[in-house]
Amino acid sequence: MDTDATAIKDIAQPGIKAEYPLLGALREEVQRLLNRGTRGFPGAQPVSFARHHLDALRKEDYYVCEKSDGIRYLLYCTIDEHDTETHYLIDRKNDFWYINKRNLHFPMPHDVAAFHSGTLIDGELVVDTMPDGGKEPKFLVFDLLALDGKADLVSKPLDKRLGYFKEHVMKPYKAMLKEYPEEKKFQAFQVEMKEMQFSYGIEMMFREVLPKLKHHNDGLIFTCRTSPYQFGTDPHIIKWKPPSDNTVDFRLHLHFPTVAATDDELAEGCPPKFVDYDGVPEATLMVNAGQGNYKRFDEPLYIAEDEWDKLKALGDPLQDRVIECGLDEQRRWRLHRFRDDKLEANHITTVTSVMESIHDAVSEGDLLNAAKGIKDSWKLRQQQQQQQQQH
Repeated sequence: MDTDATAIKDIAQPGIKAEYPLLGALREEVQRLLNRGTRGFPGAQPVSFARHHLDALRKEDYYVCEKSDGIRYLLYCTIDEHDTETHYLIDRKNDFWYINKRNLHFPMPHDVAAFHSGTLIDGELVVDTMPDGGKEPKFLVFDLLALDGKADLVSKPLDKRLGYFKEHVMKPYKAMLKEYPEEKKFQAFQVEMKEMQFSYGIEMMFREVLPKLKHHNDGLIFTCRTSPYQFGTDPHIIKWKPPSDNTVDFRLHLHFPTVAATDDELAEGCPPKFVDYDGVPEATLMVNAGQGNYKRFDEPLYIAEDEWDKLKALGDPLQDRVIECGLDEQRRWRLHRFRDDKLEANHITTVTSVMESIHDAVSEGDLLNAAKGIKDSWKLRQQQQQQQQQH
């Protein structure tokens, strides 16, 4: 990645990974900040778009933004034992990655030297390709969970949370870089707010926003404007992907066949029967059933012989890894990529949601056709609210 010397080099390993006992202390710190009963990763997770969600977009106000093909992180602004400004990126495994304190600064309003702590920002780390071909890491913000120790933000609607972030974090940050432009090259990554459109602005997303992106994109995210932040799966955050791109994260379990040795192999000292690690194994897809339990998915993973040769050549452990899979034209599950950024496969509820999305696919054309009805319903709600206020 061609970046400034101070910019992070790998968005999958953006800093120094915290180890125990520090890791435990940090997880407990975030748990206390959010007044939660668990130390697990608190980030909200979307559901997959199905046809009934078109009705949801007509009935309630949603924002829509592009779904970046980056890595999801929570950005935690805190202080260290010396009361010095400190930042961590928290991944979906709930690991904390320390960012060099000299390479990131979020000033307070009206005081460029002061900084935020007890602040938790939701976003995605991507790599932008610049006009000169250079690469620039960027953190795209789409939500705010806590600000300066105040965690009641999660109970406020999305537009309020975004408003707090823009006013208290983003404006001072942009003002600092405008006043001190030389500081930009010392930042570990640049920070921007994701561009949010009203949900009926679907045509604009496809025609103008998506083609101009400097990073990879794999769909759209619709988020309810009026709902609170919900830890874990949030039915008010809807992930749309082109039907051909709908995927599931499974845990891979390989079953290698036992074969009888040939006469030549017996002569070479092989046992009468042995496990054949060279032939293509039976590849079972496992679904997360919760509480550490996994159940077998109905369909296997299809691995072609040339694919198996490439997988063996990697020299990496394959058993029980989390993999992202999609259906090919023959309706066979195929390996897309390894998801080493995730500890667990998709929960069974997520798999059910994705399967519903696959079987009840909503195309780009379906979204565009629904846009007018979504806009008309939005405008009608606005009129009704104005009439109620007048009375």
